[in-house]
Amino acid sequence: MKKILAIFVSLLTMGAVNAQTVTLDSVGRNADYVNSILGRAKKVTDALKITDTDKGEQVKNIVANRYFKLNDIYEERDSLKKAASELTGEQKKQAQAFAENQKDMKLYRSHFAFDADLSIYLTAEQIETVKDVMTYNVVKVTYEAQCDMIPTLKDEEKAQILAWLKEAREFAVDAESSRKKHEAFGKYKGRINNYLSKRGYDLQKERQEWEKRVKARGGTL
Repeated sequence: MKKILAIFVSLLTMGAVNAQTVTLDSVGRNADYVNSILGRAKKVTDALKITDTDKGEQVKNIVANRYFKLNDIYEERDSLKKAASELTGEQKKQAQAFAENQKDMKLYRSHFAFDADLSIYLTAEQIETVKDVMTYNVVKVTYEAQCDMIPTLKDEEKAQILAWLKEAREFAVDAESSRKKHEAFGKYKGRINNYLSKRGYDLQKERQEWEKRVKARGGTL
């Protein structure tokens, strides 16, 4: 029995050691590019207050590797589309569609692995922080702005707005550029506006009154 227990403890220890080592996928990549990505990843560990810790190092590598993966996916898409540009007619359309479909498939397949990798080291709340940093805190900024603009929002309306913004963040975190990340949120902001209009809110009037309140307290929009 003691021998079985010792083996079990040994296996757990080995698993813990393996869980603590995340290799940076930097081989064959431009050194300046790698340093730039590591700088982005450090913003995440700074926000989590785990920079310069063992956990911080692993999380930094996970985030950096996600950026590398996204870059690889989009570069492959671009390469396929460039090849497609040499074709004409229906063949060109099919080749371009294939490039986009391949990109979407690889994004989908790898999307949830990112959360899984982070969950080894971080809580669900901390993982949200990671995604917020990677998407410029748009969820928090937009949600707070909506609540400030319409103080009469009901709890269920606030919950729906926040849910949609977090859904938008899932697309934004995989987007290829800052512009594309904001576009992902933009689509959901439009959905939120339509939702609020159907709920009876006059958004133009609400915004005008909001601007007055913000100006009165010395701020600007």
